[in-house]
Amino acid sequence: MRKEVQLGLIVAALGWSGCSSQPQPVVAAASPVHSEVAAPAIGKQDDSFTASGPIVVENQLDVAALREGVVVEIAVQPDERVRAGQLLAKLDDRQISADVEAAAAKVRSIEANLENWKAETKVLQVDLERAKKLWEAEVIPKEELEHAQYKEEADEYEVQRESESLNNARDVLKSLELEKEKTRITAPFDGVIARRYVRLGQKVSIGDRLFWVTAMGPLEVKFTLPERFLSKVREGEQVAVTSVDIPSQVQYTAKITQVSPVIDPSSGTIEVLARMVDSAPQLRPGMLVNISLPNAQ
Repeated sequence: MRKEVQLGLIVAALGWSGCSSQPQPVVAAASPVHSEVAAPAIGKQDDSFTASGPIVVENQLDVAALREGVVVEIAVQPDERVRAGQLLAKLDDRQISADVEAAAAKVRSIEANLENWKAETKVLQVDLERAKKLWEAEVIPKEELEHAQYKEEADEYEVQRESESLNNARDVLKSLELEKEKTRITAPFDGVIARRYVRLGQKVSIGDRLFWVTAMGPLEVKFTLPERFLSKVREGEQVAVTSVDIPSQVQYTAKITQVSPVIDPSSGTIEVLARMVDSAPQLRPGMLVNISLPNAQ
């Protein structure tokens, strides 16, 4: 039995060896396919950079009350153009006007007293000169001469005192006149009333906002640029200004007037200010515009 098994294994091994020795089919490799890829066409690159920022004006502020009082007159309304010094509103000034009149009367009274003392001093000076001559002629004793001299000196001191009183009274009057002037709310510069915060009969305190006045020119645009532009933009260079709010897409020109030398560490940007070169009637303060910098990349 063992021999038969061994003989069977040998026969099987010979058969397997015959099968594995058969030639394997050879697959020829395909020849490589050569394809030409066209290089991208190189055209003129747009090297401009566009930023955005608001239209601003230098003169733009809230006009606040300089003293407390009740509003008795409002002379202007929003969208109304005003000139520097024009009356915007008025506070009740009856009490301060009375104080001014009283102070002015006191000034006039002291001025009259001062003139009276000056006149009396001149009389005493004449008396003193006569007393000197009489004493030199040995007509009066020296005591009378000294009496006339002391009296003349006393009047001179009174003149000085009244002069100081007059100066003080004039300072008080000037202070009251300045306080009265604060009851007149006036425009600080030429511009337009953008907003009114106060109403007739309202009581206001010092610092309360009354009007927002803004100038209409010269128009400037403020924008920021990445810090890499710090060495690429210079004062005097021109930039193009456009706005999507203008249907005709008119392009304006602005000239750079200020480049911040400091980089904002929180945003890594620099602040730039440019002033409009020509008239820009369609632009308004506060409008957001686009600023194009040619050859900035």
